Amino acid sequence: MEAVRQLCRDYRRLLRERWPDVPAFLDRYYNAATFEDLLRRLPELHRPPDGAIFVARVGGKVVGCAMTHRVGPGDCEIKRVFVGDAARGLGAGAALFRAAMAQARRDGYSRMVLDTTTRLTEAIGLYRKLGFHEIAPFYDPPADLAEHLMFFGRDL
Repeated sequence: MEAVRQLCRDYRRLLRERWPDVPAFLDRYYNAATFEDLLRRLPELHRPPDGAIFVARVGGKVVGCAMTHRVGPGDCEIKRVFVGDAARGLGAGAALFRAAMAQARRDGYSRMVLDTTTRLTEAIGLYRKLGFHEIAPFYDPPADLAEHLMFFGRDL
């Protein structure tokens, strides 16, 4: 779990790099005061049967992660999908999604949803390649950030 937590910290760092002009992203979604508590609770937040945590390994080292949890009847959300720099371009992100989708189907989910920011263009390309399409928000995003968010979903 410590490797997964470090990947989450690396993801937070990437968001800070991509959004230096909109610090509200980190303040609202990854608040520094509560972030470490969130990381501590990951196993609880994503535990079966409603969720799961997935890791990608290269050479035995954890290089990527993804997590799912229930957001509604038949719907799960995939969150915290991140692959470290050393493993980018190796297909780890797609493999994490395929594993998460397969498990979600086994768990009885019929749809997977996600949110992302408009500046994570590499991720958006992957989502579309995997059959995700833009959908209406599945939660009420903060009004001042809504224009910077995108929501995707796909049937399982």
